Amino acid sequence: MCGIIGAVLCEGGAGALVDTLGEGLRRLEYRGYDSAGMALVGGDKTIRRARRPGRVRELEQDLGALREGDARTGIAHTRWATHGAPSEANAHPHICNGAVAVVCNGIVENHEELRRAQTEAGFRFTSQTDTEVVAHEICAQVQDGRDLLGAVQAAAAKLKGAYAIGAVAAGEPGRLVGARRGSPLIVGIADGGALIVSDVPALLHVTRDYLVLEEGDVVDIVDGAFTVYDAAGSEVQRELRKSGGDSGAVELGNYRHYMEKEIFEQGRAVADTLEGRLSGGHILEEMFGAGSGALFDRVKFVKCIACGTSFYAAMVARHWFESCGVPCDVEIASEFRYRRHTVPDGALVVAVSQSGETIDTLEALRHARRIGYRDALCICNVAESSLVRESDFVLLTHAGREIGVASTKAFTTQLTALLLLVIALGRRAALAAAAESELVAELRALPTAVARALELNAAVAAVARRFADKRHALYLGRGAHYPVALEGALKLKEISYIHAEAYPAGELKHGPLALVDNDMPVVAVAPNNELLVKIKSNIQEVRARGGQLLVFTAEGAGIRGGDGVTVVEVPSVGDAVSPIVFTVPLQLLAYHVATIKGTDIDKPRNLAKAVTVE
Repeated sequence: MCGIIGAVLCEGGAGALVDTLGEGLRRLEYRGYDSAGMALVGGDKTIRRARRPGRVRELEQDLGALREGDARTGIAHTRWATHGAPSEANAHPHICNGAVAVVCNGIVENHEELRRAQTEAGFRFTSQTDTEVVAHEICAQVQDGRDLLGAVQAAAAKLKGAYAIGAVAAGEPGRLVGARRGSPLIVGIADGGALIVSDVPALLHVTRDYLVLEEGDVVDIVDGAFTVYDAAGSEVQRELRKSGGDSGAVELGNYRHYMEKEIFEQGRAVADTLEGRLSGGHILEEMFGAGSGALFDRVKFVKCIACGTSFYAAMVARHWFESCGVPCDVEIASEFRYRRHTVPDGALVVAVSQSGETIDTLEALRHARRIGYRDALCICNVAESSLVRESDFVLLTHAGREIGVASTKAFTTQLTALLLLVIALGRRAALAAAAESELVAELRALPTAVARALELNAAVAAVARRFADKRHALYLGRGAHYPVALEGALKLKEISYIHAEAYPAGELKHGPLALVDNDMPVVAVAPNNELLVKIKSNIQEVRARGGQLLVFTAEGAGIRGGDGVTVVEVPSVGDAVSPIVFTVPLQLLAYHVATIKGTDIDKPRNLAKAVTVE
């Protein structure tokens, strides 16, 4: 959520600068936002700005006037509202007294205190945002005689919270200063210029060379050259990196939405995540990095921390870990650091995140370090992310770039990666060699099974019509498929705006059964395992109350359709990988319901791809 790009270009003039910033904004759209803006500093020492609520394509209508002149320095932003509704006044950049323009990601926790003091000092506020106090604070420091670098450093010392800042000053047209605390900020290094961005994809149309600012760092870019200072103000060197990411725009091809495209990429994404990690009937532990073997030898307990879809993936993995004799607990990252903990001996914290920039997961990992977790491993889809940099060991998924806000291929590849970790730890506990070979065989067959599940697309699209006019839906699952039901309900509510919730099917009689009637569809996940007879009983309970059932069941499970019961048969697979395969038709159901309703599927209202504020 929220995106920053700023640049100092030594060649090309204002037109080239607008093009560079504009393309960066487009590449940041996947993060989620509700307004966008851009500001340029001209050679005449004035700041010109364009802002709009809505999409980047709407902002582009206002950028013509910015293309004139000799501007070499500019900043741009996509905003996700936290303080103040989406509006032009609340959109970034914020300008103070025509002297300073600022963009900011994150939340300034002491903004009310700063706002009172700045109001008393004569500053006038034109927005409801917490970011405007940053612009005023930097402006005040400039008015006191500091240059832009000194002003940003002094202002940052007064700010509390998590933020990333980009600032320009009218009086210094070739200068751009960035600062970070809590929120990521990256410096791109190009021939004849330098950039700051909140995420690597936003600079790949200009350069692959970058460095990552560390906590408290400030970068000073002057005429394309840059210097980095740490929180104490000392000049420091940060590691130069080269991105291997795709520099081209992600194309839809024949798909209507990115979410649809990403659903249908899952067979390949799972295969890519497994590539080079299996040998014969075994997994290759080298995938986890040097020293991982010694780590796994001492692990006696696993604590998984994650948010949203990633949390549900970890919930599935808990069943896998425990079945292999490895004690495991799973906790929502946003709750983890707000309670007391007992850290057992041999504990490994496993952080799961698609983006690697989810602030709650990052802060939970940092808190885990503080309270005594010795070792940290992350499962992530973005090699350049903060979570990867801050973990001791990393297992990257290879889902490829995911644009749709509602995660699909990231979830199934996370489950695939987690099962690899389960095997690595389980072989040191209760997982016998023969059992490992069976799991590896299931993994090898998984991409084909996912592809077969995608062949249910037409059948699922047909039943989706029954959901389009509904306001509520109930999802049921048992065992490792209860988190799959949770994920299915989440997808439906995210993109169709239908209220949906999931329950362990055995809990029906403890409350949810009161909701069942002819107008609330019930979706049941019924694989052919030892719990099948139990969920068949739950299905009968729903049907006896007049509930309309959609049952996703395994081939050969013996559940028949009939009056009020629609059955969709899912390819029969091994019990371990079954949650991954059953996820696919639930994704398709949510997608087709949302398509019928005509919602903004790739950018659902109020949501962001990367949640970078608490």
